[in-house]
Formats: sequence, structure tokens, C-alpha cells
Amino acid sequence: MDGVIDRVGVEVRAPSGVEVIDAAGRWAIPGLWDAHVHAGQWVRTARMLPLGAAGCAADVLAVVAAAAPSVPSGRVVLGFGYRAAGWPRPGTVAELDAVSDGRAVALVSGDAHTGWLNSRALQLLGAAPRIGPVSENEWFELLRRLDELPGAAPTPADFVAPLAGLAALGVTGLVDFEFENSFVDWPVRIAAGADSVRVRAGVYPHQLRGVIDAGLRTGDALPVPGQRSVARGAGSPHSATARTGAVAGRQPSTPDRLPVDRGLVTMGPLKIISDGSLGSRTAWTHEPYTDGAASPDHPCGQANYSAADLVGLLAQARECGLEVALHAIGDRAVGAAIDAFAATGARGSIEHAQLISRADARRLATLGVRASVQPAHLLDDRDLTDRVWGERGSMAFAVRDLLRAGVDLRLGSDAPVAPLDPWLAMATAVHRSGDERPAWHPEQSITPREAMAASVDGRRLTPGAPGDLVLLDRDPLAVADDPRAAAGGLCTTRSTLTVCAGRITHRTL
Repeated sequence: MDGVIDRVGVEVRAPSGVEVIDAAGRWAIPGLWDAHVHAGQWVRTARMLPLGAAGCAADVLAVVAAAAPSVPSGRVVLGFGYRAAGWPRPGTVAELDAVSDGRAVALVSGDAHTGWLNSRALQLLGAAPRIGPVSENEWFELLRRLDELPGAAPTPADFVAPLAGLAALGVTGLVDFEFENSFVDWPVRIAAGADSVRVRAGVYPHQLRGVIDAGLRTGDALPVPGQRSVARGAGSPHSATARTGAVAGRQPSTPDRLPVDRGLVTMGPLKIISDGSLGSRTAWTHEPYTDGAASPDHPCGQANYSAADLVGLLAQARECGLEVALHAIGDRAVGAAIDAFAATGARGSIEHAQLISRADARRLATLGVRASVQPAHLLDDRDLTDRVWGERGSMAFAVRDLLRAGVDLRLGSDAPVAPLDPWLAMATAVHRSGDERPAWHPEQSITPREAMAASVDGRRLTPGAPGDLVLLDRDPLAVADDPRAAAGGLCTTRSTLTVCAGRITHRTL
């Protein structure tokens, strides 16, 4: 009752007045989570020009030239998905100006670590004129303000349908690392009816003082406008009953008839981006990039924070009751991140851990720091990794090494960088290929059971657990000894019933 699982069993008597659903022998699992999402960008990307197929700057310019005249005057032209790592050269601001038809244009790279803006967009954001794209910290300052451009910002209501789509996948929760005001915006979105999933809303260093002054700590329920707030750390206080064999639950709320605050949105961790990305050659590694495309001043990528500054931020977060989600992609950045956790006693996760040694995996386990990994990135990164990191590719997306070391592994997407689809993440972790090629470093493959365990936020279907569960149309673990076949089975598994906080959010039964 009250938003948690009350009883589990084959035959359980339902409380009076609660709908009973015959599960008919279907598979029940805890609700799925995506441990790393940029929700505002994910929703906004659906309305942006798709640029993922561009093989050079000229391809992007052609797409912008064709689309710009149809964008209402005064509104920004947005695009997403270009990956310039393999281009002969980056594009220029002047080239983008020439095809913009007088509109502001803002294009976001596929890994979100680079932005290509025209002069009008730079001017509207108060940025200095420049010749080419913007990257890393300089870009993040602009990316978090992208919604200031006319027509760029999604409305709270724009989140309703996308979240309903997540419920149809069996998703009941996500960790949002949007760059600006996630912890402020989500309560408003839920009040607007975007209440199909739970959200942990992260915060970045530039907002840390406001969170501290508000007395917010990781796990605090953020009150939704018009609803009664709940106590700190209370989680989800309302509910229905969930059972194997039969499931009981309430239908989704509507914007004008929301339930009392169920703690659907809670304060998440402090997110710190300590290094760059593989595609921009800014992920911080011990050895130089081998293709010569990294900056001559930073042949091994670079850190965004000094060791002292990183330790200072983690110590502040620990003192104020915030967990830390520390972005670290290169192996040197991962080592520095572990050093900072060890020095401060902070709790939380390393986000990405894309290149990690076995020794550092063991250190993570000893500290109890989670590894939040996005397996579907390897579908885009495997060829580039072989080209720029060479034999170090055996340490990339090393999920088997992480589990073998005893690390608490959590899977996610980094949407919109990769599709927000936990089944794809699980399938990729199992098979490590998304095409007809053999698995890439198959020694790092994990089993379907392990992949699913890393996709449910560490939860189990037991009395007292949150009332989040999914009924599946098949046994997702039926094939375990053939990674390719197992991945195919995972990708085609579907939810027939999704329950979040005791409410039915998706149903095809």
C-alpha cells in the first residue's frame, strides 16, 4: 500500500477497492531506470534538424540551407547529432552565416561536447565572435543557456507524451543531468501532467550555492506546485498494491487531478564534468591520442578541474548531503576521480568510466562508488576508439571488469547522445555490437541477467520496495548462452503493464 509493494506471492488477497489485473503468467521485473539522461535536450532534440548522417561540414550546411527558410522569422534553427571527429576539417561560423537566411542557428554535436553557432546566435547569447565551433567548458556555458534563444525552449507540456513513451518501454525512473534548472523545472513539469516516471534531478557547480541555501540534500522530495509536500527522504508515500500472478494499481493521474505528492521528483546528485569526450579528443588519458587530431597543447586530452578544485567540490557536496555524479571518460580522468572520492569520503558515481583499468575498477569497488555506464555509446565509438586509443580499446566500456571487481554497475543512455531505451543498453552490454560485425572485445560482455540487474536502480520486487514494476511479454532471460541471440531477445521484449509509484502508467493487457 501507499506507493510501495505491499505483498508478493502467487495468491494474495487484494485490498478492497483496488483493481486486480490477471498477469497470466507474465514475467514481472522492477521498473527500469535510465541512470544518465539530459531530459530537456532529449525532448528538444525531437524538434531539431537531424545531422547524424553528415559526413563533412558541407553536409550540415546543406541541411541548414534547405531548412532555414521554412523556420518562422525570429526563431532559432536548431540541429543535433553531427560528429566532426572524422571530418577533414571543422565548419566555420562564416559558412554557417552564409546559409542561415537571417536566422539564428545553433547546432549541437552528437556527444554534446561541441556547438556550432552562427554569428546571430552567438550575439543573442552574448558570446564573443569566433571563427569556428565552441567546445567543452566554454560550450557548456552556452549550452545551458540555449533555451534563451527564441523558440528553443520546450514547454512543461512537451514532456507529457515523451514520458508516456518511456512508460511503454517499462521505464519508471531516470536521473536527469540537464545543464540548467533541472531541480526547479521538474516539479512544474509534473504539475503539467508529465508524471509517468520518477526523476532524480541533478545540479551543476554553478547552481550549487542555490541548492545549499535551499537546504536540499540528495533524496529530498521536491514539492510539486499545488500538492502537499513530503518529508525529507520520504520517497513515495502513496500507492497501490503490486503482486506476482496478479497486479493491483491505479490509473495515471491527469493534470487537473494529480495525486498528493508521491515524491516523483527528488533532489539528485551534484554533476561535475571533469574531462571531455572521445569525439572531441578531450577525454583525459594517460597516453596520447594516436591519430594526431588532439590539440597540440593537450595530446592526451585535458582536465576541466585541477585536483584541488575537484577535491574541494566533492568535499563541499559531502558536507551538504549531496551525492556526486562525476563525469570521467579517459583513464587518467577516472583515476583522478577515484582519488577525489577517496580523499573526501564523498558518495555517488563515476559517470561514463569509458576507459578504465582493472586496478581502478577494484578501487571503485573498495570505495563503494557506483559506475554509471552507457553501453550504446560503443556502437558509435568502437571504430574511433580503435583509431585513437589503439590497444587501449580493451579497457573501453569494461562492464565485465567492473562487475568482476564488485562495482555497483548502473546502465543508462546519455540521451539524446544515444536513444533513451534501456533494452538497447542491455542488449549492447550483452552483445557489444549493433550490426553484423562480431562483438567488439567480447571478453567484456555481461549476461542478460547482469544487464537487467544494472537497469533497475538496484531494486527487487519485495515487500516495502517502491511500487514500480513491469510485466513483460516474454522471459527476457530465456536465451543466455548466445550473446547475439540474447541481445535480439532483449531488443524485442515489450512491457504489457508498467506501474510507477503504485499507478498504472502503461497498459496493453
